[in-house]
Amino acid sequence: MAQPSRTRPADSALTPYAPDLAEAVAAWHAWMVGERRLAPRYAAGMADILAGFARFVAEHRGEALSLPALAGLTLGDLRAWQAARHADGLSSATRARGVTGLRSFDRFLRRRGEAGIGGLAGLRPPKVARPAPRPLEVQDASALLDLAEEHDEAWVGLRDRALFTLLYGCGLRIGEGLGLNRSAFPFADSVRVLGKGGKERLVPVLPVVGEAVAAYLAACPFGLGRADPLFVGQRGKRLNQGIAQKRMRELRLLLGLDERATPHALRHSFATHLLGAGGDLRTIQELLGHASLSTTQRYTEVDRVRLLDVYRKAHPRA
Repeated sequence: MAQPSRTRPADSALTPYAPDLAEAVAAWHAWMVGERRLAPRYAAGMADILAGFARFVAEHRGEALSLPALAGLTLGDLRAWQAARHADGLSSATRARGVTGLRSFDRFLRRRGEAGIGGLAGLRPPKVARPAPRPLEVQDASALLDLAEEHDEAWVGLRDRALFTLLYGCGLRIGEGLGLNRSAFPFADSVRVLGKGGKERLVPVLPVVGEAVAAYLAACPFGLGRADPLFVGQRGKRLNQGIAQKRMRELRLLLGLDERATPHALRHSFATHLLGAGGDLRTIQELLGHASLSTTQRYTEVDRVRLLDVYRKAHPRA
């Protein structure tokens, strides 16, 4: 690779991709969304990582990055990119995600018969300390569900209670809950949800969840056909995640909860409370739709911390 230039190229708006690489990047993005069925926002994030990497290389070369140039990169080039990102103040998690993005594109190129990214096999992502999930206390989760029903528009309050009861009662991600259509109800004893990577799973449903959703639907002013969204906003369209998150912020302020009280915290609470009540990790892994048991094992650390906290508060000699 050519020695880095000490100044920026004359054209500061230099396109980072040569035509051959631009075509491959577009095909990669289409493959992520179309075939792998990844979330569009995730696919866009991966594409942004590659674009930033290409700009870094292009600024040093003074020309757009091509497929042959990509294959000719060295481990030193990749480490220089990571060092520049570190100097820019990016966290270890962000820099690790950068390596993930390059690896994803490299695998895609090699499946197409291309040479891939030179030096990538030797690049190791920085270690990232994964924080333990932050669940709500049982009483706080119950209080939040009760308060959710209090709204100026009665049906909206019933909707919010139904949605949050579903997330907590079934351990769903908010996108999984909002992605359900009216055809999913009545739940009977389970509901089929579409999780990450387009993977389906069957989740048991408690009667209290079905009752909350039934009360919401009975009050909903919109006639919902089987192909319509289960949870709708005040204009009858599929409820936006931002609206649900905003409502959760309002509720946590009213209850005096800290910022950990988010819609996703209800999923964490589901898993932690099941584990604390004697649920086994394999079952919880299936219910949450985790691909790896190691992801679910984070909840054992949460349970250990909670037990130690109770011990310190309750033991007379603590």
